[in-house]
Amino acid sequence: MSTKRDFYEILNIERNASNDEIKSAYRKLALKYHPDKNPGNNEAEEKFKEAAEAYAILKDSQKRERYDQYGHQGLEGSSFSGFDDIFSSFGDIFEDFFGFGFSSSRKRNRQQNGANLRYDLPLSFMEAAFGIENEIKIKKTEVCSSCNGTACEKGTQPENCGYCHGTGQVSRSQGFFVVRTTCSHCSGNGQMISHPCIDCKGTGQVDVTKKVVIKIPGGVDNGSRLRLTGEGESGINGGRPGDLYVFITVDPHEFFERNDTDVICHIPISMVQAALGATINVPTLKDETTLNIPKGTQYGDQFRLKGQGIPSLSTGRRGNQIIKVVIKTPTNISKKQESLLKEFAKLESNTFADKIKNILKAGQEKIAK
Repeated sequence: MSTKRDFYEILNIERNASNDEIKSAYRKLALKYHPDKNPGNNEAEEKFKEAAEAYAILKDSQKRERYDQYGHQGLEGSSFSGFDDIFSSFGDIFEDFFGFGFSSSRKRNRQQNGANLRYDLPLSFMEAAFGIENEIKIKKTEVCSSCNGTACEKGTQPENCGYCHGTGQVSRSQGFFVVRTTCSHCSGNGQMISHPCIDCKGTGQVDVTKKVVIKIPGGVDNGSRLRLTGEGESGINGGRPGDLYVFITVDPHEFFERNDTDVICHIPISMVQAALGATINVPTLKDETTLNIPKGTQYGDQFRLKGQGIPSLSTGRRGNQIIKVVIKTPTNISKKQESLLKEFAKLESNTFADKIKNILKAGQEKIAK
């Protein structure tokens, strides 16, 4: 399985390279590996295409930002269109450095895919745990419904440019040479719109605020990302629309903590409950359940409620609830309670003293040997 090379590595530039540095690096490679200079050399042709793709992405600020953030995966559906983009990229360089344009009729009116959009969605702890259906509003472009994206007023259509006669290029003689340049009147499109659509002002697109219903599955966490295909910006000249990426952040909960699919909580109990044992009510994600505290429970002991955690996004199985016991020492006690505790302390002191004596005695005997 082949892996795409890093675009910066292809052009041999730093990741913080300026637009001029990107253009200069591509120019060297494009001129070096152009098929006309390397006839029949398949390796040179592949390097020419590779450099053109890298330049097509890095010269576009939005595409470069997505690439820097998400790598090749972030450019799905919006990176490179093959032959047309190769000559589009080379044409830009050819015109910039030599003063006249390199154009192709294939470039005119080609499809362009719409840009992807990002939406940041905050969720509560419980919404993330169980899932939710949420309606959001996004601002985006859509194909104009009045002209269906043609940019022309109803009943009209684009006309061939009278200056270039529909070719997108004009020719002029320079000595023995004939130089073709991009037509400045139609910007190389070969067509002019005499009667632009009133609603979209001749762009073929309109700005809208759209309501989108998002179904959030239970188990999402901070950093989870949902992709809604086709909900991004509209394409141009029949290009497919971009996608909408929903990035999720989850607010912390005042009682529960999350560890993968497990939830953790701290339950306070009295020292009497810890010593004698007890049955207590414990909150869970859905409601509450009873938990038996055995005699002699110590601070930090943990108990597990199976299947009371958060569902896994991949399997749907729920994790566990981990209960950590916190033993609380009473602060405001009555005289009777104080008397009983003092009596208890006398009984305990002898026991602890005997234990300490035995430990010290065993240690001294070990040293003596």
